[in-house]
Amino acid sequence: MKLTKTNAMPSALVLAAVEEQELALNPGQKVGGYRWRICALLFFATTINYVDRQVLGILAPQLQEDLGWTEIEYGYIVTTFQFAYAIGFLLMGNIMDKFGTRKGFSFAIVLWSLAAMLHAVARSAFGFGAARFGLGLGEAGNFPAAIKTVSEWFPKKERSLAIGIFNSGANVGAILAPLSVPFIALQWGWEWAFILTGALGFIWLIFWLKTYKRPEEHPTLTKDELAYIQSGVPEKEKKVPWLKLFPHRQTWAFAVAKFITDPVWWFYLYWLPKYLNTSHGLTLDKIGLPLIVIYVFSDLGSIGGGWLSSFLMRKGWSVNLARKTTMFVCALAVTPIFFASQTSDLWIAVGLISLATAAHQGWSANLFTLVSDMFPKQAVGSVVGIGGMAGAIGGMIVATAAGYLLSATGSYMLLFIIASVSYLLALLIIQLLAPKLAPLKA
Repeated sequence: MKLTKTNAMPSALVLAAVEEQELALNPGQKVGGYRWRICALLFFATTINYVDRQVLGILAPQLQEDLGWTEIEYGYIVTTFQFAYAIGFLLMGNIMDKFGTRKGFSFAIVLWSLAAMLHAVARSAFGFGAARFGLGLGEAGNFPAAIKTVSEWFPKKERSLAIGIFNSGANVGAILAPLSVPFIALQWGWEWAFILTGALGFIWLIFWLKTYKRPEEHPTLTKDELAYIQSGVPEKEKKVPWLKLFPHRQTWAFAVAKFITDPVWWFYLYWLPKYLNTSHGLTLDKIGLPLIVIYVFSDLGSIGGGWLSSFLMRKGWSVNLARKTTMFVCALAVTPIFFASQTSDLWIAVGLISLATAAHQGWSANLFTLVSDMFPKQAVGSVVGIGGMAGAIGGMIVATAAGYLLSATGSYMLLFIIASVSYLLALLIIQLLAPKLAPLKA
């Protein structure tokens, strides 16, 4: 993928952050940078993941008019994706730990890319629901695979930055979608928007299979970089039974936080285009710029949130204090989102939403990093899967509720109120369940 003007600033920030990290952590020593190629692959996979899931949300106003969906039916279509995503997260997390990320990630991206393309043949709410179910199952593999890959390829002190970088791909995908999808749909029809974006996954797969192996098995990795990746407290290669993860407070801290905050992000993804259409009168040919602005800021938030906790750790802060301070800053930054439902000015609303989405992505980068902080790498995929399932269940509940609420009232006010307080509540629960982010003992 070529660097566009839209994502040039986030990419420059990525490079600056990586260079600063290398200098701070390795003064006078160069250990190699192959691990950042792996991070780049994770970034592009996450970008494609979000392009594919965003197509429906962008086309929703047109499809709803053309195919006669009600708000409730659209809520059910989104809920179907969330239901499959919940199941898929649980299954895919276990698959990544059992078969490894090379095979597991390949399976996931083939499944979701085929499902994305099959949207083109749907002609009813049921047909779109079936395609969304397949998409949800496959896309659930992205984050368990990516977080597990980071835990394998990066030392603990670099993981939040690496996660922040690849997680920013979500925002780049959300930027590329409104740039490309309206153009494709207006030129060749909405069916081709699903076909062409779905095909991107197969291109990525070629590079993944050519590039990825575990660090210990990789022929290109230098001994110095391998030693650096494995620096810190050594982790024994011992399998953690999947069911034995549930009794631990650390598992529930992550899962409950995902359950509370993930639905807010799903709301942004699936209802922002409809909100901009119904509340501010934006049509398909005009909706691109506001969405691009929102997700450019989200990109900056993802990288900035990952960088901040790493910066605080370099200043001598503990992992616990650095992560939670960063998450508290992000949680506070979300609270003004309530006022987006009270303004009639488009760009004030866009500014408030941009701040909230940036804060969510900074929060998310650190929340994912908590898993690698508290769990051995052999369990990371499964724990991320459990948390992702919880987040998808929360999203499923909110999607159905949003459909009924908007059908009954036509107002987004209550949804924005929920978004404004969710992160502070989630952080409180994390503090109660994991006050010291204590690593899981065997």
